[in-house]
Amino acid sequence: MLIATNAWGHVEKRPSKRKIGTMLADLDQDDHLILERQDESQEGSWYIQVLFRETNTYQLEHRDGVPAEHYQTQTVSQEKVLQALLDWAAHKPAWREGFMWTNIGHWFTPTRENEDDPTV
Repeated sequence: MLIATNAWGHVEKRPSKRKIGTMLADLDQDDHLILERQDESQEGSWYIQVLFRETNTYQLEHRDGVPAEHYQTQTVSQEKVLQALLDWAAHKPAWREGFMWTNIGHWFTPTRENEDDPTV
């Protein structure tokens, strides 16, 4: 099931294309929108999220199941972000195109020296 959540905690189950577009357009600076796939048969976290930054840019991130597969990009184009969100939601394989993605998975995975430390 697809779930959309905004910065204020509003949750929309099975959001329509129009609803996703409205939620994106309603973002103020430093607000975010998350689209998440919840499927009990699939392990891990599967989502795409966008943060509207103070610099009037959109920071787009996605995770493919595990922390090591977490990627980020930025753009000034709300239209490109909307198309990526809609295509991701529709399982269209080309949704990543048109962006320069950086793997930031190392931000979310413990380093070897800390992997036995439960406080990390």
